[in-house]
Formats: sequence, structure tokens, C-alpha cells
Amino acid sequence: MSGVRAEFVFERPDQCPVAASSASTDSPLRDVSWTTESEGTVTEQFTSAAEPADSEAEEVFDYGTQQVYEFEREYDDPCICEYIEQSLGPVTDAHATNGNLHVTLHAGDVDKLRELLGDLNDRFGTVRIEYLVQGRDDAGESELVPVDLRRLTDRQREVLATAHEMGYFEYPRDSNASEVSAALDIEPSTFTEHLNAAQSKLLDELLVRE
Repeated sequence: MSGVRAEFVFERPDQCPVAASSASTDSPLRDVSWTTESEGTVTEQFTSAAEPADSEAEEVFDYGTQQVYEFEREYDDPCICEYIEQSLGPVTDAHATNGNLHVTLHAGDVDKLRELLGDLNDRFGTVRIEYLVQGRDDAGESELVPVDLRRLTDRQREVLATAHEMGYFEYPRDSNASEVSAALDIEPSTFTEHLNAAQSKLLDELLVRE
């Protein structure tokens, strides 16, 4: 059985009050949870070591070092986490920091995960994969293969994403280095430099060292 564990990062999504609240504090907002009430409202909770300044959330519990906050919102369209659960499956973890929403999930179908990522970009704006772990089962032996995209620079991520979108990695290729570099408005030599650096980092993540 093969599957993936992925962490999505939504950059300052307008549809997430928790992400918006996290922009006003240096403390990450963790343990995000939600429940839909019968009258059509949604109650959400999160924990934080500091009270968000720009939030309607009220404190409901005090651990001493951190507090639990709660707020209600109307159920119109599903929020990001709810949409992911309806589209693919349960969210394992959700937290927000610096205005961005981080969502972790497990998926047994990589193709569905790929389709969901494109759908999320269309619906909620910029979203990227921050961390990816793929489970493998070869000859009865399971192996976890982690890919930590946080090792890449923003430019390296952009180069990889553009090359992938333009079919550079397909066989036969849908585009060549000159076409991808033109789309990125960089020289082909610069494209190759960024691509090689990114692929080298990813190979370091994927290859098992003795």
C-alpha cells in the first residue's frame, strides 16, 4: 500500500479567520478544530501563547503558558479545512502562523491529491506543498520517503513548479529549457542552475545513505 502525507501552506487566505488572526501575533495558532452547529453556524477553537490582537475570538480556557480561544462564524461555503475533508479526507493537523494556514493530511491516492492541489489553487489562492512523505511497499518492505520542500529557496520552488506545469519533466517533453526560462523571464543558464540545485536538494532527501 502506497500513500502520502502532505503539508499544504495557504498564503494569507481571505477565507480563513484563524489565518488572519495569526498575522497579528508572533505566536502560532495551533490545534485548530471546528464543529458545525444545527442552526448553520460553525464554532472554531485554537490555542495560542498570546492573544491575537485582531480577532473576535474569546478565551475559553487557560493552560498557563497558552490559552484556548473560540469564535463562531456563519456556515456559507466550506472553509479550507472543511473543503479538503469533503474532497479528499480528514485533516490531520491545522495551524496558522504569520497569516498563513498550514494543513496536514494523509491520502492513499496520489492522483487525487494532485487534483485537489490544483482545485485548491483555483478556489483559495496561492497554495504550496511544504512537506511531503510518500510511503512505499516494495517486496513486502515498507519505506517512508520524505521530501522537505522547506530546503528549497522561493526561486527554486518557482522554477520547479513552472517546469512541472509546462511539462518539462514529461517524456517526451512538452517544453524545453529555453521555453521554461522564457516563461520565468530568466536566462536558460540561470534556469538550469536553479533546477540543478533544487533537484540536488530533493535527491538528498529521497536517497537513503549508507
